[in-house]
Amino acid sequence: MIAILQIINLLLGLLLYIIIAQAILSWLIAFNVINTSNDFVRQLLYALDRITEPLYRPIRRVLPDFGALDLSPMVVILLIYILRTIVIPNIAMSLLG
Repeated sequence: MIAILQIINLLLGLLLYIIIAQAILSWLIAFNVINTSNDFVRQLLYALDRITEPLYRPIRRVLPDFGALDLSPMVVILLIYILRTIVIPNIAMSLLG
């Protein structure tokens, strides 16, 4: 069971990096540093959107509309942090103790 918790922790860490990469890529596109007419950039953005959109959708339904400001990635990052620092270690300690 501890091995499963370690795998979940690793996948949550990977998801955290994916969310950060998507945020940085969206900022670079917004400031016209990267052009979306490039096929690689467009495919990378599409892949990152496909990975993260199922996580953002329920949060976007609950959060109020802030216009151009999207806080759903911040909420997902906060939830990942809570899972990795509080929930998973407590489950592991209850399994060991």
